[in-house]
Amino acid sequence: MISVSLRPVGRNWGTVSFASTLYLYPVLDLLLAEVPAQWQAELRLGLQEALVNAAKHGNKLDPSKTVLVRFSVVENQYWWVISDQGSGFAPPTSCSSGCSEHLPHNEKECGRGLYILYQVFDRVQWNASGTELRLCKEVSNRFKLPLVR
Repeated sequence: MISVSLRPVGRNWGTVSFASTLYLYPVLDLLLAEVPAQWQAELRLGLQEALVNAAKHGNKLDPSKTVLVRFSVVENQYWWVISDQGSGFAPPTSCSSGCSEHLPHNEKECGRGLYILYQVFDRVQWNASGTELRLCKEVSNRFKLPLVR
């Protein structure tokens, strides 16, 4: 089940929450509804990675746990704040050479997802416990083109 609230919360934030699942197509459509067409493919890839991480790694695909996404547009900045109900993790501070070096040996294959987040979004920030991820994409820079077309 998906719950949507488009009533302003704070600074015109909408919210979407859903039970932990990997069926994300309708959620991604909602979260990308206001994004310009040329940025849709790239941001869909990045948001899908972030939502899969929250549902799969954070909530362990437990259907009794939810993923909450707050989203907003401030001028030409698109913001998403993704929260899960998991135990958290120690996020890397950056991902310039490859995120897999920051992960335990049994999770190194998942470093690709973190790398994608750092490539797609202009800002990637976790809270101290690693259960909330803040993502921002600025689309105003006319010299910056989407990675995926």
